Amino acid sequence: MSYSRTRAPAYSRGRVDRPTCARYDRGVAEIIDGKAVAASVREEVRAEAAAFRERVGRPPGLATVLVGDDPASATYVRSKRKTCAEVGIASIAHELSAETGQDELLALVEALNARADADGILVQLPLPPQINASVILDAIDPVKDVDGLHPMNQARLVAGQAGLRPCTPLGVMRLLDTTGVELRGARAVVVGRSNLVGKPAVFLLLERHATVTVCHSRTRDLAAEVGGADVLIAAIGKAQLIRGDWIKPGAVVIDVGTNRNAAGKLVGDVEFERARERAAFITPVPGGVGPMTIAMLLKNTVAAAEARAVGRAVAAGAGR
Repeated sequence: MSYSRTRAPAYSRGRVDRPTCARYDRGVAEIIDGKAVAASVREEVRAEAAAFRERVGRPPGLATVLVGDDPASATYVRSKRKTCAEVGIASIAHELSAETGQDELLALVEALNARADADGILVQLPLPPQINASVILDAIDPVKDVDGLHPMNQARLVAGQAGLRPCTPLGVMRLLDTTGVELRGARAVVVGRSNLVGKPAVFLLLERHATVTVCHSRTRDLAAEVGGADVLIAAIGKAQLIRGDWIKPGAVVIDVGTNRNAAGKLVGDVEFERARERAAFITPVPGGVGPMTIAMLLKNTVAAAEARAVGRAVAAGAGR
């Protein structure tokens, strides 16, 4: 099955929702409310899942695999399952012990690849040390790879071809759309180069014709690079590394970072209060990018279900 027959989702084609941000006093950035935008996405998914069920005779299905008893991972996976139920996506849950071997997990992935009612597969990371995460992720059928991490989906992103994209960068793009910012020709700076966020964000921005600079831990003058950004995506995982007075006046700041400072408070990669005095729009931490990740996972699950349905229809037609 090829995604080349499917269109990219509306939010990656440049559709702009009007701002859903809370208005603050003049001269202070508007807060981009990730919770509100995520709720809007979930309503879209609810309608799309209902239409799919009406047409196909079953709901879209998401299989989640949790290995071990890491509390944060367990909470996150169960939240995904709960949200699936709320929007009409069937949840196929597998919880395995921390002693699970690589071969056993591979066998489960292969079984889920073959299940007709499992449109998406998500293996929660991190995995126990005896399991090679890359081997497991590579074994997932790319058509069901709702995390967008399979090498084939990453290659499609780089090549500008339709496919499943990583959820957090998709959420970043949706948040940018709520501001109404014109990305075409804008100077975007991405701080961070991970496969999960930084790199895919670069290519999603390039799809929208932004001029993109990538910064990382070896960048020599980070302040200068950040200071020239019309759009800043901070995803380096260092608590308040980016000073507020670096921000270009009127910039849009999307802070993906989730860190604990010395006092144990949850903070982003950007010095929020000072940045808010200079930016036009800014995401808070928490309540900004975080809620978007699960919302876009649901969106990817419906997209995978639709692509699989189209693929089956094409295959059936070819067999006549």
